[in-house]
Amino acid sequence: MKTKTVGLLGGSFDPAHAGHVNITKAAIKRFDLDEVWWLVSPRNPLKTASHASYSTRLVLASKIMQHPRVRVTDIERRIGTNYTADTLSTLTHILPRTQFVWLMGADNLDQFDNWKQWERIMHTLPVGILARPGNRLAPLNARAARIYRACRVPMHQSQLLAKGRPPRWCYINLPMSRLSSSSLRSEDAP
Repeated sequence: MKTKTVGLLGGSFDPAHAGHVNITKAAIKRFDLDEVWWLVSPRNPLKTASHASYSTRLVLASKIMQHPRVRVTDIERRIGTNYTADTLSTLTHILPRTQFVWLMGADNLDQFDNWKQWERIMHTLPVGILARPGNRLAPLNARAARIYRACRVPMHQSQLLAKGRPPRWCYINLPMSRLSSSSLRSEDAP
């Protein structure tokens, strides 16, 4: 029986937008994923409080992300984790036959070394990194990228990311969407 390969895209999704949808669809294709689960975070430890309630963010994310291979989930709320390292540890324990890949925008790679137990994340799952608007090469100079440079899977081999043991990561340069949750919130401000 083939192991299912699931990409995990975590975030506040405050609000979810077409940029999230675009990188999710690209991740499915480029990293050869069977599914992607959006992990709508009850609380992002690196941000101030969310602007919308958790239930509103979850409902809106479910409305915008309509794809047969994508699930919008409240997993972090149900298992009671606030930190990615804890979420990944729990998921790999309760679903040992699932091959997970952590997905994130390249903007997160710039500050990844500020995440709680970020090195544990690198050693737990392969990490798929998707370009974001701005300087597309800057994330490759991030501290985490420099430390794990030898573990980088070349972009042209991105479909092999989940096939090897971590630590391994791959950076994908994509067509850009300038949408961001913070810019959408500022457009809605009075």
